[in-house]
Amino acid sequence: MDREGGSHGGSCYYTILGIRKDASFSDIRTAYRKLALKWHPDRYVTNPAVAGEAKLRFQQIQEAYSVLSNGSKRSMYDASLYDPSADDDQDFCDFMQEMISMMNNVKDEGDSFEDLQKMFADMVGSGDFMSFNVNTDPTETKKVHITASKT
Repeated sequence: MDREGGSHGGSCYYTILGIRKDASFSDIRTAYRKLALKWHPDRYVTNPAVAGEAKLRFQQIQEAYSVLSNGSKRSMYDASLYDPSADDDQDFCDFMQEMISMMNNVKDEGDSFEDLQKMFADMVGSGDFMSFNVNTDPTETKKVHITASKT
């Protein structure tokens, strides 16, 4: 999967359409229409030297527009998760969209290192196997001592 732009030539979809990454849907549609008219292969039927390039550019423009105009595909593309060579799997796309949305909404829960250590110790069996010793004096450098003991 090419994060910088899909399957044609390594160009970023935003670059192909000549827009910024924060472009609105209206900006995307306007850029697409302008470029699609400019590079439509039917315009170059009488000029075979340019017809091949026009066809390639038109396909790139269509691919970029199909991704960037679709909210869930665009979110996946922006998160480097969109693969244009894969089959269109809407369920996976919806799942990843939900995950991205949840990750963007996560706030700092304020768990300290000690809280995480306690959670880890609880998960492995209440310290039967490992013990953690952490300095609690805030003026001293915190050092974690892990000791393994077989009981």
